[in-house]
Amino acid sequence: MNTKPFTPEEARKIVECLEKPAVFLNMTTGWPAVAWTVEHLSAALKDKTIKFRIGKRCTEKAPQFETHCSYIEATLGEFLCWTAGLTGSCIGSFTDYPLSEYWVYADYKYIALLFQDKDTMFQDVVWSDFGYPGRNGRESTLWIGTEGANTPCHLDCYGCNLVFQVQGRKRWHLFPPEDTDCLYPTRIPYEESSVFSQVNVLQPDLTKFPAFSKARAHVVTLQPGQVLFVPRHWWHYVESVDPVTVSVNSWIELEVDHKARVGEALTKTIVCALKTTPSHDNNDDWLNPTEESVASHDENMQYLNLAMQAYIGRGAHTGERSATENRASTRPPKRDSSGCLKKQSIDKIPVFTVPFGPHLIPVTYDRSLPRNLSGTSHKERLKSQDSDRGLPQQSPKARPDDDWERDQALTEERRLVAHRREETSRSSGDPGKADNEKCGTISTNDVLECLVHPDVIALVVKMMMDRQNEIDCG
Repeated sequence: MNTKPFTPEEARKIVECLEKPAVFLNMTTGWPAVAWTVEHLSAALKDKTIKFRIGKRCTEKAPQFETHCSYIEATLGEFLCWTAGLTGSCIGSFTDYPLSEYWVYADYKYIALLFQDKDTMFQDVVWSDFGYPGRNGRESTLWIGTEGANTPCHLDCYGCNLVFQVQGRKRWHLFPPEDTDCLYPTRIPYEESSVFSQVNVLQPDLTKFPAFSKARAHVVTLQPGQVLFVPRHWWHYVESVDPVTVSVNSWIELEVDHKARVGEALTKTIVCALKTTPSHDNNDDWLNPTEESVASHDENMQYLNLAMQAYIGRGAHTGERSATENRASTRPPKRDSSGCLKKQSIDKIPVFTVPFGPHLIPVTYDRSLPRNLSGTSHKERLKSQDSDRGLPQQSPKARPDDDWERDQALTEERRLVAHRREETSRSSGDPGKADNEKCGTISTNDVLECLVHPDVIALVVKMMMDRQNEIDCG
């Protein structure tokens, strides 16, 4: 029997207390899934085809969203032949995509569907070691890619992730929730429960997205056998850095976030209402391929109402519990026979300290990023960094006033950008043209960027709750 550095109870406590990304080491020793190389998986799946996403190897400053990629059906055997540089019929549909020009990703593959006729493989992934009894490969997704295969920078609206790296290495760029404004959130392409960033993290256009220069990148290269914990609402961009990579991801919702679900239902209602309305500027591929179809307005409104009812029901229950606790706290204190107040024995609740050390490494803020606008590119510098060894490097502690200075710099930068735009308009020599450039043309997507911004959605949810409370009280 293999000894793990943390018991299941300890591991779960750590996961529930972590507020920042961290890497678990030596927790997957003895897992059968350690042998899940592409060759092993190919032998298990045999001639079963799966869908691959194909992207162009390029240095464009715009993100390569999933709506911009090509898709083919192929077997893992054909994938292996293609990555080995072979040609001919053995590579199947990959023949149209030269390895030197394209990367390939089999992502979001639900293991429960992939191996539905080999359910014994579910037991190969032992998430119960992290304190989740009964959780295994059935509740996980499989990710197989080549060097350069990536997931666009995004955040998950609810839940956290445990990511087990099986083969090859993947580099993760993670940004805290507080940096959301620096990531320029967008809901186009639309994917339920995912908010994308408009910024290409590796090749950012700082002229168009100047605030990104203030984003605090936490970077780690995940090695085989390691498990990365990604907290709720942390932005992340993921890229494979080895010729072939395999990882297993398990999404966990520690506690149902009813408020977030109301926000998602509201967002979906707004996005679908606007993007399904015929318009000359509504011809883009706005629905992410991960979404099977577009729900009708009635379906979305029904979903919104159900989410709101669940939120209200939870709030009412919490309110009753709080009232009971309040009544208990107002009871008169107990006295002894002489009339003196009895000394209350207060049990001190021990504060849990996350046991960082050789088996649990925090993913720290990389102060060498973000990058400058000239010279060596961010992507090139990353290849030469020692972080390729897999363990996050310790960085100097932030001063207490770092956040304040960052916010001040961000505000000043926005002011300067606005000033430069105004000066450009004035120097154009054409008053009419200057006014047009200053105002611009508002598109459907521009309206959406404002309407479904996370801050706006949060405000509208609060207004809906206040309205509902007034109706209930009336």
